[in-house]
Amino acid sequence: MKILLLSRYGSLGASSRVRSYQYLPYLNTQGIKVTVAPFLGDDYLKTLYAGEHVNLRYVLRSYIGRILHLLKSKRFDMLWVEYEVLPWLPAYGEEILHYLKILWIADFDDAVFYRYDMHPEAVVRVLLGRKIDSVMQHASLVLVGNTYLAERARRAGAERIEYLPSVIDLERYETGNWKLETRNSKFTIGWIGSPSTAQYLHIAGPALASVCREINARLVLVGSGEIQIRGVQIEIRSWSEDTEVGDILGFDVGIMPMPDNPWTRGKCGYKLIQYMACGLPVIASPVGVNQVLVENGVNGFLATDTESWVRAFLTLYENCHLRERMGRCGRIKVETEYCLQVTAPRLASFIRSFGKIKT
Repeated sequence: MKILLLSRYGSLGASSRVRSYQYLPYLNTQGIKVTVAPFLGDDYLKTLYAGEHVNLRYVLRSYIGRILHLLKSKRFDMLWVEYEVLPWLPAYGEEILHYLKILWIADFDDAVFYRYDMHPEAVVRVLLGRKIDSVMQHASLVLVGNTYLAERARRAGAERIEYLPSVIDLERYETGNWKLETRNSKFTIGWIGSPSTAQYLHIAGPALASVCREINARLVLVGSGEIQIRGVQIEIRSWSEDTEVGDILGFDVGIMPMPDNPWTRGKCGYKLIQYMACGLPVIASPVGVNQVLVENGVNGFLATDTESWVRAFLTLYENCHLRERMGRCGRIKVETEYCLQVTAPRLASFIRSFGKIKT
């Protein structure tokens, strides 16, 4: 079977890397050959994260390239689209695919519909507010990373919806040596992500400052870009796929503070899954899928305010046996539900269900 993958980004894009690229080796072993055609390459993200201006000619070339790939759709048995065919344009591409009876998958791990229907500009809301609903309605299959996104797809009238969580590859993730004592000379609170979500760290800022005053603690941020939190000793590290697991293994606890709003309720909690895969206890805001991933008191804590964040930090700092037990529980959860080894065969079965593999 031949599939054209219309991903949003190159390999530096977390959503593309997690939702599609990591599946390609397994799909290849199953006779499913995937041709990758990202809309925006790695240069785009490098420019964006550096805070530099994106060249409009680059973006224009991206649109032209995507249209050229769409013209080749008939050469493939199926298309696999991350979010949408042409961002910031009406769903004409998706409607044409549907009209031509081309099989295609729409893949969502974020509430991208809010980019349009909650946009501050009225003209965007009017022209594109129902775009993602149209995408979901016309897709042969809608893949969603959580139930919040599935509910939106149902309301949009999607023909078929399947749940595929965002997962890690167990072969890349070790659990450390389960040492009972603190792994570092300082109690290390860790976070991994991108500059776009680093702003959420300020939710836990007062608690982090309080803990740093009370105990010997520090905050390590991977991929955040430059950020300061008053009263908190911060070490900032650049993100790299080659070093991310080693960085997480150096944490004593992994955190995911997040505001409760429509956008964040569509998140898939990938950083929590990464922490748990490394055998770490976690602390997170009780928003969206976080409430599914974190079993309060079992593999981590859900913190609603500064007091509960401080209490969670101090409890884990003082009780190394609890850290170990929670870390083990988190790892088991990942092994049974949130790893490539579980979801890759499921994805292959979804693809095969559309008919006989062509040769």
